Amino acid sequence: MSHIPVGPPPPGFPPSDGFPPTGGPALRPTWGLAIALTVLLSLVIATDVLALGADLNMRAVLDSLATTTEKQADRADMLYGVAALLQGTLLIPTAVVFIIWFHRSRVNAEHYTRDVCTLGSGWAIGSWFIPIGNLWLPFRVARETWESSAQPAPDGSGRKASTLLLRAWWLLWVLTLIIGRIGSTLYDKADLPHTLRLAVSVVALSDLLDLAAAVLAILFVRKLSRMQQIPAAPYAPYGAPPHPAP
Repeated sequence: MSHIPVGPPPPGFPPSDGFPPTGGPALRPTWGLAIALTVLLSLVIATDVLALGADLNMRAVLDSLATTTEKQADRADMLYGVAALLQGTLLIPTAVVFIIWFHRSRVNAEHYTRDVCTLGSGWAIGSWFIPIGNLWLPFRVARETWESSAQPAPDGSGRKASTLLLRAWWLLWVLTLIIGRIGSTLYDKADLPHTLRLAVSVVALSDLLDLAAAVLAILFVRKLSRMQQIPAAPYAPYGAPPHPAP
C-alpha cells in the first residue's frame, strides 16, 4: 500500500477509507505483525530459559571440577553452545519483524497527530544502526509513537499515555546489551576456572535480563498495536464503528 500523501476529498464526499481527510499516510493494521512478534518473542523467552539453565549447569560443573567427569563437562559445554546457537538463530528474524512493525507503527502515528513526532519515520529503521545512538534514538522514536497514538479521554480531551512500560522495557534491553557484551568478553578471555565462573555468571545475568526484556517487549508491542486499531476520531472513516483488537 502506498504511503504517498493524498489531498482531502472534495466537499460532500466522505474521506477515503483509512486516510485522514487532511492528507497523509493511511492507517495500516499492525496486529498481524504483533502476533508474529508475540510468537517470535515467546521463542526468545524459551531459548533464554534454556540458556539460563545451561549457564547454571556450567557454573555447577565449574564449582565441582574435582568430582566432575569428562562426560559431564562435555555435556555442559554442548548444552551451553546449543543454547547460544539458538539465541543467535532467533535474533535475526525477530529483529527484522520487529523493525518492520516498528516502522509501520511510526508511520501510523501520523494518522493521529503530527505535533508529537519530531523524528521522521525513517528513524524507526535507521536509528537501530547508529553506533552509540542506538542506545537512545529508537527509544525516542518509540516514545513519540506511543504518545501520538494515545486515544483521547471519553470527554474528548487529550490523554497522556503512561510510558512506564516503555521505559522499563528499554532499560532492560540496554542493560542486556551492555552486560551481555561484558559477559562475552570475559568468556573469550577466561583461561582459569575462577575467571570462567565469573564470565558464566555475567552471561547468566544477561540471559535473565533478556528474558524479562522479551516479556515487556511483548506487552509493549501488543499494547501499541491495540492503541492503533481504532482510527483517531477526526480521521475515522464515515460509518466505521470502533472495533477492539482480537
